[in-house]
Amino acid sequence: MTTTPPAPATISPDDPRSPDVQALLTRHLELMHAQSDPEDVHALDVDALTAPHITFVSARDAADGTLLGVGALAEIAPGHGEIKSMHTAEAARRRGVAGALLAHLLGLAVDRGYARVSLETGSDDHFAAARALYARAGFEECPPFASYAPSDASTFMTLALAPAAR
Repeated sequence: MTTTPPAPATISPDDPRSPDVQALLTRHLELMHAQSDPEDVHALDVDALTAPHITFVSARDAADGTLLGVGALAEIAPGHGEIKSMHTAEAARRRGVAGALLAHLLGLAVDRGYARVSLETGSDDHFAAARALYARAGFEECPPFASYAPSDASTFMTLALAPAAR
């Protein structure tokens, strides 16, 4: 069986208030609220994603600029970043978009000299693909970090980063 390679994506900083980005983030929040109890939804809304300690990026089709996915890197402590609001548009799934976004965000973390990047994702079957993506990237389960409380609905993961060559 021959498969078509995924279209190249351009990943760069973006404005979460852009109409197409805002629509994807709205879909992301709707899914998180449909799949989790309110107290277990830790996805950030558009306003929170504009905070100065957060770098928000999008992946867009290199040919036509169609929004493929989004993600963010938040600095939660000196040397410690957190992956936030990773979401791939439904039409772009299984094309490597999430892996490319994650690699980009991890590259930013290395460039900033972070020693560690952590994340929170769901623990039920809806989040199995996300947990598998993070595990393939080297993330391992860990206890809650930053201001997170223990929750059966959450899986916490972390990745120690090698320092950037200077």
